[in-house]
Amino acid sequence: METRPYFLFGDLLATGLAGAVCGLAGAAVVVPGWNMFLAMIPAMVVGMAVSLPISIGFGALFGAMEIMVPTMFGGMMAGMWVGMAEAMGRVETVGEALGQGALVGWACWAITWVLNGIIQARGAQHG
Repeated sequence: METRPYFLFGDLLATGLAGAVCGLAGAAVVVPGWNMFLAMIPAMVVGMAVSLPISIGFGALFGAMEIMVPTMFGGMMAGMWVGMAEAMGRVETVGEALGQGALVGWACWAITWVLNGIIQARGAQHG
């Protein structure tokens, strides 16, 4: 992944936005009282569908693969996370759904960043 500040800013902006919007979308499709594990499925699908146009838009500016992987992963996870929280009745406001989604998106960006570093280090050892 790119380490220059412009690209880091773009990565964080894209994953935070995708996470926030997908978290809100996940909360919108789930009704409190649903089984939390069953609520994951529509929330995940909505998260993937909503994060795709975001990743394509930001990918043109910051690199397709560098944006698409963490953004799609973050969108899917944010939709699932907030959708399950909504099923348990724990999402009180729109701001809470947006905030939780953004945090999940940034966590997925961090996971992707660490795993990419591990893969690159292994490749350097063997190449």
